[in-house]
Amino acid sequence: MWRVRRPSPGPSQSGPPFNALAARRLRAALNMGPEHVAHGIRVSYGLPYVTPDLVIAWERGTAAPEGPELTALAGVLWCSPGELLGRPQSLREHRVARGLAPEDVARAVGLGLSAYQRMEEADDWRGTDRQSAQLADVLGLTLPDFVTVTGREEKLAELLTSAVTTRWQGCVRPIGKLAPLDRRVLENVLQVLHQDYQGRMAATLSWGGGAPESSAGGRDFLDRIVEHFWTAVEKHP
Repeated sequence: MWRVRRPSPGPSQSGPPFNALAARRLRAALNMGPEHVAHGIRVSYGLPYVTPDLVIAWERGTAAPEGPELTALAGVLWCSPGELLGRPQSLREHRVARGLAPEDVARAVGLGLSAYQRMEEADDWRGTDRQSAQLADVLGLTLPDFVTVTGREEKLAELLTSAVTTRWQGCVRPIGKLAPLDRRVLENVLQVLHQDYQGRMAATLSWGGGAPESSAGGRDFLDRIVEHFWTAVEKHP
């Protein structure tokens, strides 16, 4: 029996992560089996090595479609390639999602190509405030994305944890430096988060410190503190 080999991948170009769950849901919504998807890709897109097993591997997250495969999969599932991708996280993923070359970003932010590439490869942005603003503009970054890409999320989580567990007023200024928001919005959001967390802790104490679910709820709140912060910012009038 002969076998058609999958082409060897070219140089690695990490982009936004493949959303395996979305692919599985879209296929199920069309009442298609993996064999139907594989057949459509082979016949309509000229990729003879795509088998049902490969489609299943994509959907399980043990493999990810690349380049023409992603385009073909989107075509068979009647969706855009973007619907099969997760949210970009790293500097490189955001650049690739925008269809930009490294030199495009380096030029836009006023960095030498080699300096920019070192930052991207290390996932360690070290640009100035002006260059950071230009980076956000060229990559179309939202404020949460900007904080993540510039390596500020860990510090933000530390400050937010301090704000909800102690006095939030003392954290307004340092948090504002990491996430430049209107001061009034920031104060209101921190106050809401502080009250929410303290309410959870009060519920724990009201049970004599013996309600595991309340204690676990407090820990979970702190584990997801950055997510709670951005949700509260989005909901603020």
